[in-house]
Amino acid sequence: MIFGSFMTFALVLLVMYIFACLRVIQEYDRLVVFTLGRVTGVIGPGLQFVLVPFQTTRRVGLRITTMDVPPQDVITRDNISVKTAAVCFFQVVDPLKVVVKIQDPMIAINQIAQTTLRSVIGQHELDELLSDRETINGKLQEIIDRQTEGWGIKILSIELKDVTIPDTMKRAMAQQAEAERVRRAKIVAAEGEMQASEKLAQAAQIMATQPGAMQLRQLQTLMEIAAEKNSTIIFPIPTDLLEIIHQVARPKS
Repeated sequence: MIFGSFMTFALVLLVMYIFACLRVIQEYDRLVVFTLGRVTGVIGPGLQFVLVPFQTTRRVGLRITTMDVPPQDVITRDNISVKTAAVCFFQVVDPLKVVVKIQDPMIAINQIAQTTLRSVIGQHELDELLSDRETINGKLQEIIDRQTEGWGIKILSIELKDVTIPDTMKRAMAQQAEAERVRRAKIVAAEGEMQASEKLAQAAQIMATQPGAMQLRQLQTLMEIAAEKNSTIIFPIPTDLLEIIHQVARPKS
C-alpha cells in the first residue's frame, strides 16, 4: 500500500517535471541553450524539451526591430550647425552570437549609430545632406553593419528622418531660391527676345527679296487697324510714287 502510494507520488512528480521542462517556442523566436554554463545549441521553433535545472535558456527574437536614433547636433563640412535624427532597422541573424558576444545589443547599436551619424554627416555639405540622402543612408548602413556583423546582427537600413537647420540659414536659402527663380525668368525672357528677333530678321529678308510681301503686310495691318473703332488710318505712300509725282511736277526748262 505504501509502495503503491510512493509510486503514484513519484509518477505525479515525473509528469510535473516533464511539463516544467517543456518549452513552446514561436516561429519568430529561438532559444539559446546553456548546459551547466556552456552553450550547447540553439533550439526552436515548436515544442522543445529543456533539462531543468541543468539547462538554462535565453530567448532571442528574429523579427525586424526598429530603433530611433535620438537627434544629434552636427557641424557639416561647410561649417553649418544642424540637428538630425535617424531610424535604424536591424534583424538578428545569429542568435548564438547575440547572446554570447554582446551584453545589450540595443544600447550598443544605438551608441554606434549616434557616433557614425555625427561622423558621416560631418563629411558632407548641407546641400548634399538635403538632396542626396540616399547616398548618406547607404554609407551609414554600410559602416554600422560592418561593426555589428560580429554580434550576429544585420543592419537592414538606416534612414535620416529629420534635419533641422538654423532660422538664419532658412532665410538665406529662401533668398537664394528667389534669386534663382528671378535668374531663370530673365533667361527665359532673353531667349524669347532672341527667338523673336531671329524671326523678324527672317521676315525682313523675305520682304526685301519679294516687294509684294511688303504690300501684303501693309494691307493686313490696315485690316487690323480698321477693326478698331474710332481709329484714324494713315495710308503710307510708296517712295517710288512720290518720286514720279516730283518728276511730273518739276517745271520744264
